[in-house]
Amino acid sequence: MSSSVPPDADEQGAGLLERISNEMVRAQKRFFGKGPEEAKSYLVDDLLFIVMRGGMTTAEKTMLEFGQADQVRQFRQLFENEMTQRLTSMIEELTGRTVLTYQSQVMFDPDIVVEMFVFDSMVARAPRRTTAAGQTADESIGAATDEDALDRPSAAGQ
Repeated sequence: MSSSVPPDADEQGAGLLERISNEMVRAQKRFFGKGPEEAKSYLVDDLLFIVMRGGMTTAEKTMLEFGQADQVRQFRQLFENEMTQRLTSMIEELTGRTVLTYQSQVMFDPDIVVEMFVFDSMVARAPRRTTAAGQTADESIGAATDEDALDRPSAAGQ
C-alpha cells in the first residue's frame, strides 16, 4: 500500500485507478479468502466505483444453490459494514482525498460487487483518462493487474 502522502500528478491518472483496483482485489482476497476474477475502478466527479466480477466464496455459491441469496447478501452487507473503516482508510491513503461515505452492493448472476465511495470534493483538474469519459477509449484503464491477487477461473472451470 502507498504511504500517507497524497499521490503526485503522475499518479492521479490511469495509474492511480489501477492501484486502487489492485489494492481492493488484495483486500478482498485477504479478508474474504477469495479475490475477484476481474476488477476495474472508475472515477466520476466526486464518486469512485470499483466493479469486481467473480469472487463468491465456495460457501456463498453453495448457499446460492440452496436458494439463500438473501442470506448471502445480508452477510456480505454486514461484513462490508464492519470493513468500512479499513476500506475508506485505504482509499483515502491511495487518493489523498477524504471519503465522506461508502456503500457496497453485491449482485448475483452474474456475480458482481460494486464498491462506491463518495469524496468530500470534486477532482480539481483530473486527467481525462482518469474519468469515466476517458476510460471509454481504453478498456484497460483502471483494471486490476495483480495476477497473484486476482482469482482467475481455472481451465477446468473451477
